[in-house]
Formats: sequence, structure tokens, C-alpha cells
Amino acid sequence: MTKKVVAESEIENDNFKENIYIRQKIAAVIATILAVFHLVTAYIGAMGALQQRVIQLTAVLIMVFLLKPTTKKARSPLNAIDFIFIAASAFFGIYIFQTAERFVVSAIKIESIDIIVGMVGLILVLEATRRIMGWVMPAIAIVFLFYVYFGPYLPSIISHRGFGFSRIAYQMFFTFEGVLGQPMGVSATFVAVFIIFAAFLRKSGAGEFFMNVAFAVFGRYRGGPAKAAVVGSSLFGTFSGSAVANVVGTGTFTIPLMKSAGYSPDFAGAVEAVASTGGQIMPPVMGAAAFLMTEYLGVPYTKIALAAILPAFLYFFAVYIMVDTEAAKHNLCGLPKEKLPDFKAEMKKGWPFLIPLFVLIILLGLAGRTPSMAGFWGTIAVIAIAIIHPKYRFTLKDFYQCLESGGRGVVEVAAACATAGIIIGSITLTGLGLKLSMMLVTLAGGNLFLLLILTAIVCIILGMGVPTTAAYLVVATLVAPALIKMGVYPMAAHMFVFYYALVSMITPPVALASYAAAGIAQSNPSKTGFTAVRLGIVALVVPFMFVYGPQLLLKGSAPEVTLSIITSIIGCYALAVGVHGYHNGDMKIIPRILVIVGGLGLIKPGLNTDVLGLACIFLGMYIPAILRKGKKKKDAKKQV
Repeated sequence: MTKKVVAESEIENDNFKENIYIRQKIAAVIATILAVFHLVTAYIGAMGALQQRVIQLTAVLIMVFLLKPTTKKARSPLNAIDFIFIAASAFFGIYIFQTAERFVVSAIKIESIDIIVGMVGLILVLEATRRIMGWVMPAIAIVFLFYVYFGPYLPSIISHRGFGFSRIAYQMFFTFEGVLGQPMGVSATFVAVFIIFAAFLRKSGAGEFFMNVAFAVFGRYRGGPAKAAVVGSSLFGTFSGSAVANVVGTGTFTIPLMKSAGYSPDFAGAVEAVASTGGQIMPPVMGAAAFLMTEYLGVPYTKIALAAILPAFLYFFAVYIMVDTEAAKHNLCGLPKEKLPDFKAEMKKGWPFLIPLFVLIILLGLAGRTPSMAGFWGTIAVIAIAIIHPKYRFTLKDFYQCLESGGRGVVEVAAACATAGIIIGSITLTGLGLKLSMMLVTLAGGNLFLLLILTAIVCIILGMGVPTTAAYLVVATLVAPALIKMGVYPMAAHMFVFYYALVSMITPPVALASYAAAGIAQSNPSKTGFTAVRLGIVALVVPFMFVYGPQLLLKGSAPEVTLSIITSIIGCYALAVGVHGYHNGDMKIIPRILVIVGGLGLIKPGLNTDVLGLACIFLGMYIPAILRKGKKKKDAKKQV
């Protein structure tokens, strides 16, 4: 009897594996077709706005319901619930594709079928997002939908007249201010192409090349593996755009090397988490949120990328200093030369990988082409390398896998953008964004610094457990207007909320990048998260720098920008040293405080604060060192 039960269990298990395999194959075909669609429309031009977006959304919904089954006991490739969801997704997509344009042209009376399709669409988007990302993002969207419906019954400070199902359905799916609004537009044009570009670049071996170059240059120095991880992850992040993907892509290589060099597991994991998170702000590609920022601000992408250069440099410079002081503190040496890649050999072998990046820079910066066109030609450049270069030649199977990987890579971003569209549509419909902005400004009492603190807290809370793109979409709509209302330079306001949405990836209690790195490092997730916060402390300070001094975003005259760069670099160095508490020896508490205060003093532009900051840094960092040196000489004389 027992043998019979075991046999039946094994058969069921085999059937389940076969059914999942069939689902994955179907999803792979859809992903490949979606990738081809995005590449073709990037070259010939996008379809009508709603058609382009609904095609991507429909394909993503179907892929999610294929790849994430309702139950783990599926007896057939499609169980009843998943079949209903897939059929409903197909019907929803076809209906919106065929009829939605009439609502854009003129406000036509909404029919019962439109309401039904809209409500079904909301259920599909929320359920798909839940399956692919968990409950956090859908739960936030549901709260906003309740807010839209029950507006009259809420406290007067946030109440509104309320809206019924027909108005909600119209807002969410038959206008450009809902699910198929601006975020989905960016996802279906710019972001998708760059995700496909990244898939081809990863498959070609570019990630390994960047890491090898970083180790060849920095691996021999004090704390070399960690320094190489910082530099390598920043390079890898230029074409990844996902903190967790960066951690997984580079951490499996860098974290064991850091541990073998003497770094503790939690420090090694934290270094990778912070470096990988910062990869999303590293030009020329940056993360998907940067493309969304271009739409919000109405400026070319090149202006966003140029503005991000100095803040990104300060971020990685500070992390580099932190790593160096940790290595000095524990006397951690670099790797021996024989264990390191040869720089000349790596460049000779892998220089073609620089061509796609130069293509992006030339097309975006000099030729003024659209991001989607630049992404298309960047992808073509990778394919050309794979065809011509014998060391990196693709087979047809490799080419297919790149398309499939690119199509699948769209899923999470598109789901996040669609759900963020629900939130944004709710905010637009009810006017909540204006109310919240006024509340924050009132609560801050007209004090910009206090408003920045409140905004940072809101960004970190709203960013917990969701991808940076989704977090940025929410906070850019809700709280960025409050900063602009207080007179903050719009680019600085959006960069501020972008940075703090980014920081949520390393700040406990929900720190996705830190937890992913902790899994690889086999360290305590919470300890790794708090260590990452300490390492990424400058990421918490840099946004204040460019709010008070937009010269860091290249706004201002050349002398102003130059002075701001110099003072900010000194300030970042001082902060890193002060927070870490080591400078040619362990620092005592008072010198540490002086150095930290000095670093902060250099944040706000102005002669008085700069002089005060430099004085504090000198007193805290160099006077104790001079006194220690004098004491050593005195002791040496006594011994003689």
C-alpha cells in the first residue's frame, strides 16, 4: 500500500514538472515575440500610444499567469483558475486595443461592458503584480482605490466627493492618467528596449569583462576585492537597472572573494548591496526610473544622465573610502598578482564590449536620438559583435535565449508600472497629490530642511518592498510637488525622491538588496542591512547636497560648479572617515563628531559653512594625528 502511494506521488510530481515545463515554453514564446515587437517598434516607431501599451500589458499578464501558477498541484498545464485569468487577459487586451482610442478622441458615454472590462482589468493587474512582486505594491494600490470610492466618508483633511465604478474604470483604462498612462508608456517604449539590450549584453559576457577589468585595476591594493566590487558593480549597473539583479549578477563572484580576503560576511554582503544599489544611478543607462523622470520633467534624457554624473561619483567615492578605511583598520591586503586578471589581456579580449556603450553615448548625447532608438542600435551593436568576434559568437540558441530573457525581464517593470498607474490615477482623480503637498509644507512650517527630512521618510516607507521604479513613480507623484512648491529646482526635487526611493533597497526592515546579498554571504540579513546603511550613509546625504547646491547637477556657472565639486568631495571623504571612525588609527568620539560636522558643513553652499566645515575637519582629523606623532617622538627620545 505504501509503495503504491509513493508511486502515485512520484507520478504526480512528474506530471507537475511536465506541466510547468509546458507553461514555461509557452511563456518563452510570448516573451520572445514581445521582445521582437519592442525592437521593431523601436526602429520603425511606436504604434498608437494605447495600442503600444496594451500589447505589452496583455503579454505581461499572460506570462505572469503562466509562470506563476495558482497552485503547486497542477494536474494539467492550465488549471481552471489560471485558464480564466489568461482568457480574461486576452479578452481585456483585445477589447482595449480595439475600442480605447474612441475615449481619447472624445468623452463618450461609458457603457456597461466598459465598466466590466475596467473592473476585470484592475483585478488582473493587481493579481499579476501580487504573484510577481508580493503583496506590498498591490496592497498600496487597493488602499488608493478604497480612497477613491469612499472619499466622502473620510476625515475632512483628505476627503473628496467620491467616485463610482464607472468613473474609476474610465480613469484607469480609457485615459492616459491611469494604468495605461505615463509609466506604462515609458515601460512600453524606452525601458523595454534597454532591458532587451541588457539581456544581450549579459549573455555576451560583458558583465564578466567589467568585473575582470575592475579586479585587474583595483584587486592588488589594500582591500582590493571590495574596491573591485564597488567599481565592478557600478559598471554592471549601467546596463542592469535593478539592485537585486546587480547583487545576484555580481555578488556571487565578489562576495566570496571579499570574505576570502578577510572581510566579515555581513560587511562583504553590505558592500555588494550598496554598490549594486548605486548602479541604478550610474550613467549612461541608469535605471528605468531615469526614463520616467524625463517624462515628468519634460527634458531630454541626456540632461538627466549628465545631472546624475557627479552625485553618482560622490556615492561611489564615499563607499570606496569606507571600504579602504575598513581594510586599513583590519590590515587587509590585496590579492596576489598571480590571482588577478591581466588588464592588458582583458582589454585586448573584451574591448568590443565598450562599443555598445559608446553607441548609446553618441546617439543619446551627440546625435540627440530618442532613448528607444539608442537602445535599439546598442542592441544591434552587441549582436554585431556576437556575429563578427570569434570569442563571443552567438549561436541561434543564444540569440533566442537573449530575446526570451529580454521579454521576461519586462514583466516586473511593466507590472510595477501598471500598478503604479492605479495609484497615480487615484491621486489625479481625487487631487490627493496637491493635498499631501500642502500638508507636508504646512507640517514643515515653511522650513525646507524639515520638509526634506519628512519627504525622505515618506520615500523610504513607500519604497519598502517594491522595486525602485515603482517606488519612484509613487513618490514622484505624491511628494516631489511639495519640494517644488517650496522653490526647490525641479531636477533636484525629482533626483531627491529618486535617491531616497533607491535607499529603501538597503534600509531595514525591508531591504531587498541587502537581503539578497546576505543570502549569498550567508550572513545575518538585519546585520547586513544596518551595515549597508552605514556604508551608504553618503547616499542619505548627497540628495541634500544637490537640493541646497544644484551646482552638483551642473546648474550654475563654471566657477560655482567647480567649487561645489571640490567642497562636496572633501565633505564626502570626511563623512566616510567620521562615520567609520578610522583615520591613521581609531578616532576618539570628539574628533569623529568634529569630522562628521565638518563634512555636513560642506553640504550647504556658502563661504561661512565651507570655512566652518574645513576648520572642523582639520581639528578632528589632523590635529589628533599631529599630537600622536609628537607624542611618539617624545616617547622615543625618553627611551634613548
